Amino acid sequence: MNAMSKSSKKYMPTYIIIALNIIFYVCTSIIGGDFITTGDRAIFLFGQVNYFVIYYGWYWQLFTSMFVHVSIVHLLGNMFFLLIFGLRAEELFSLKEYLLIYFLSGLTGNLLTLLFGLDMVSAGASGAIFGVFGACIIYIRRAIGQSIITALMYAFFLFMINIGPGVNFLAHLGGLAVGLLIGYVLGATRRRSVTPTYEYRYSFSARG
Repeated sequence: MNAMSKSSKKYMPTYIIIALNIIFYVCTSIIGGDFITTGDRAIFLFGQVNYFVIYYGWYWQLFTSMFVHVSIVHLLGNMFFLLIFGLRAEELFSLKEYLLIYFLSGLTGNLLTLLFGLDMVSAGASGAIFGVFGACIIYIRRAIGQSIITALMYAFFLFMINIGPGVNFLAHLGGLAVGLLIGYVLGATRRRSVTPTYEYRYSFSARG
């Protein structure tokens, strides 16, 4: 079974996730009373506040924080990259695989963030998006039997240029690592499942 026969493209998961992020942003903007930036009240309720997760058991924040963005610029930037990498992932993975990559990457990034301090507050879909990106680039290389070194270098480069003030690099790192792992496994599995076939054709021509 090839990747195209398992494609999730017909379900349009990328557009659905983008729509959910936009709807969530509108809701948090209404709560905060500002459509340019998300207010503290919405962040504390639905973003990932490590103190609340650990001491009050607000575990839902590990999931809802993937849909919370701190500003309209943050939202638009993440949705732009989700559109690019997500549409590519739709061509490579089934719907279940796509959703597994997206949400497991985002959750892993959030759990990694949870390990590093009570004072950390984070929000955004970038961990999940990094996972989708990582899964795509390494899957393509692995599925066709080529070296994954180039894919890893490209992933490392993108990760490094996204490190900066106010950026939760832990979420990016966790999401990217999970995406690379899942993409590698899927690529290796599909490569083994492909059996090459060969055809030999001979042509003869008669000359009078």
